[in-house]
Amino acid sequence: MERALAKTAEGIDHLIGWANLPKPLALAVLIGIRSQLRAFNLFDTDPDPAVPLDPPLKASDHRTRTIDGRYDNLAQPDMGSVGTRFGRNVPLAATWPETGERFRTPNPREISEKLLARTEFQPADTLNLLAAAWIQFQVHDWVSHLTAPDTQPWSIDLDDNDPWPHSRPMQVPRTPALDGCTDKPPTYANRDTHWWDASQIYGDTEDYATAIRDSDGEGNLLATIALADDGLPSPSAEDLLDPAGPKANTWLGLALMQSLFLREHNAICRRLSAAYPDLVRDQQRLYDVARLVNSALMAKIHTVDWTPAIIAHPTTVTAMHANWSGLLGDRFTTRFPRFADNEILFGIPGGRTEMNGVPFSLTEEFVAVYRMHPLLPDQVDIRSVATGQTRRTHQLAQILAEDVHARMAESSMEDLLYSFGRAHPGALTLHNFPAALRDLSRPTGEPIDLATVDVVRSRERGVPRYNEFRRLFRLPPVKSFADLTDNQEWAEQLARIYQGIDDVDLMVGLYAERKPRGFGFSDTAFRVFILMASRRIAADRFLTTDFTADVYTEAGMSWVHDNSMRTVLLRHFPALTPVLIKASNPFAPWPAT
Repeated sequence: MERALAKTAEGIDHLIGWANLPKPLALAVLIGIRSQLRAFNLFDTDPDPAVPLDPPLKASDHRTRTIDGRYDNLAQPDMGSVGTRFGRNVPLAATWPETGERFRTPNPREISEKLLARTEFQPADTLNLLAAAWIQFQVHDWVSHLTAPDTQPWSIDLDDNDPWPHSRPMQVPRTPALDGCTDKPPTYANRDTHWWDASQIYGDTEDYATAIRDSDGEGNLLATIALADDGLPSPSAEDLLDPAGPKANTWLGLALMQSLFLREHNAICRRLSAAYPDLVRDQQRLYDVARLVNSALMAKIHTVDWTPAIIAHPTTVTAMHANWSGLLGDRFTTRFPRFADNEILFGIPGGRTEMNGVPFSLTEEFVAVYRMHPLLPDQVDIRSVATGQTRRTHQLAQILAEDVHARMAESSMEDLLYSFGRAHPGALTLHNFPAALRDLSRPTGEPIDLATVDVVRSRERGVPRYNEFRRLFRLPPVKSFADLTDNQEWAEQLARIYQGIDDVDLMVGLYAERKPRGFGFSDTAFRVFILMASRRIAADRFLTTDFTADVYTEAGMSWVHDNSMRTVLLRHFPALTPVLIKASNPFAPWPAT
């Protein structure tokens, strides 16, 4: 019966479109679509699946998150840990890397130059720049492919009139594949944990995790995080990060989020210490609980603050709140016990851990649809929160990795957050990829054109092109370039570059596609989010069966329940109060002071 209803919901969506339905029916259709996706769009890539432990480990022996992500799942302790494989949302037979002429056509650099390069800044005027900072902050927790010195990088041919100022042909490092069965498509490792565990601030190596903590002067670690004058971890701690990894991809917005939630960790430690004096004597336990609380709060903020801002359709706003608190709502689910194991009524957190028959991992398709570099603007005006006036203006190139500490030192956090709250990110469309990212210096190796790299990554990792991607998610393929986009000029440009509609690259199609009302990204990308946004919570023991006062403490559970992005900002920077009380959502544009 459930399968029949889910299939009916998918049929209604194809016929009418969920976004065109009244909210109650639209919600039912989205639930059905999610059920179909769970049944048909999860695939394990591990050629040697782990045999579940019998009996599994005891939860009472593993009450905290580990640095490398092991022991979240007690039956398969390595699941989701550092270095494990990305899964897939499409059948494995459809994930062979592109090779030869298929890989080279159209030339990825031509796509960058003629379809992606920003010709004029197109703002996402329903969002502020904190929304762009937030999503990169979260992506740095979730996914990062391993990189390695490569003696055979991809060589991208350039036309004689191409303005690329560096060596020719353009060199793009390859993604190293893991060893596995030669008769199956290659798979790739995640340098981060797959869990929603705030590894972007706590680290995923013991050395870094230890280096950022306070000590008592006698070599004993404290629960709190040591912050330098600019609000970030010490330079000696940062030196432990891989210079070719996520450290190279940072920018001012990411640093703001990192500083904010490291401060939040310390605030949680203070609250727990006041509530439980005995906990002060066990600084490691205090640290571990604070990390649990901080991580869960980030998951909540992403679910009920950020996502409703970027997909502001009335149905999806309700759906995201229901993902966290259920259709019965926050007031009901926090006052009354969970009398039924039903995520639709009560929300996913606190329910049973659910894998849907496939070991948990994030997926290559998830990575591909989160390519959102057009969100970054060309420049940012740094304003005074006291007066609203612009004090200085920085070009995007001046707020990237090498200049982050200088930018954090020259302005107060209040002014920087206010400036980001007032600014708009770029819209996720064609012709809006910032120039600074299309000639991006790297700490090691040649500069790169990140727009070219984004196209290459999907091709080399076997992510299907746009129309095939839709077919594999049981969406009708678009029939023509005019069917893909309502911008006639774009349709003509696509026709000049691609031989046919089935050749359009996934990212290009996602940027060109018509968007539902209130959406900052495409409905095709939304299918991956419908599936994976729920799965990241439902598969995580610390957000389901162990999302309890016994593990988090009563004060910790209250902290997650009572707080939001707004309260986090106001707790640490009360000078933002006159502005934030007027903002509909912390990730929506803030009013002037």
